[in-house]
Amino acid sequence: MASTMKDIARLTGLGLATISKYMNGGTVRPKNKKLIEDAVKELRFIPNEFARSLKTSLSRTVGVVIPELGNQFITSIIITMEDMLRKHDYAVIVCDCRTDSKRESEAVSFLVHKRVDGLINMPTDQSGEHLKPALEAGIPIVLVDRMLKPMNGLVSAVVVDNVDAAEKATHYLMEAGHEDIGLILGNESIFTSQKRCEGYLNAYTEFNIPPRDELIRFSDYTMEGGYAAMKRLLALPKRPTAVFVTNFEMTLGAMIALNEAQLKVPDDISFIGFDKLDLFGAIFPNLTLVKQPQYAIGECVATQLLRLLADPHAERQHQIITLATQLHVGGSTRGIRKPS
Repeated sequence: MASTMKDIARLTGLGLATISKYMNGGTVRPKNKKLIEDAVKELRFIPNEFARSLKTSLSRTVGVVIPELGNQFITSIIITMEDMLRKHDYAVIVCDCRTDSKRESEAVSFLVHKRVDGLINMPTDQSGEHLKPALEAGIPIVLVDRMLKPMNGLVSAVVVDNVDAAEKATHYLMEAGHEDIGLILGNESIFTSQKRCEGYLNAYTEFNIPPRDELIRFSDYTMEGGYAAMKRLLALPKRPTAVFVTNFEMTLGAMIALNEAQLKVPDDISFIGFDKLDLFGAIFPNLTLVKQPQYAIGECVATQLLRLLADPHAERQHQIITLATQLHVGGSTRGIRKPS
């Protein structure tokens, strides 16, 4: 039979009020604290977290809803967030919605019924409708990587400067003489895809060069999607001299397509990928890459949620934090001569 606080009281000689205060995070005398901790170990006492949550209205859990758990960028963010939240005694429940709006809505409702204290979401549904149950329950929300316009003022968010990231990469290729630059993006309705496309087009405007619509390919942020998008670019009558791919998985797929076509980087085509992760160094060394600060993103998301959880009035001051990216120049791009 599981031990109870009454068993701890009998073993320590302390009152239930003192033990309950300690169990709920209150301050007790150092001598009493040691007695309770020793008794907990001896009795192998496991607190009833559900009963505690009913009394305190806190579950000490945070819900996380993401589109794809297999996405390396997302995984690295979750690991950082969880480490920080765990240090503040919060457990994390992760729900993978498989980039499905219906599953995403069901995941949010599930977490609300699980009485999570806070919610972190990398949204698939761009309307924000899926977040209404959490908002109505007064659960603070922090969005990751993607902001939703309908949620302005209602949630906090941590994003990167996607416009600047794409503009820097495209600008770098244009400085090297490239005008026909392929762009592989994620889903057209997603905030990050829209902003990265905006940055790409900004560079064309700056150089006063008309962009070719057929060089812009929307995909689905998967390796298979990147592969298919690159195949379509290579099949064009006038194929691009350079390609910029805007996430890790699609970068892998695009490079596989280039290998199948027996095209050498950068001799036959220049290439800029996205997200500088360790795996790249082993598979495709020395790529030119846009690096997102994934660890800083995870830290900022956790910090924002902890701020909202600590101050019941903080939700009136929701923040959108924008982090910078870096362009790491490798050996996958080269200059070309413009026709005279």
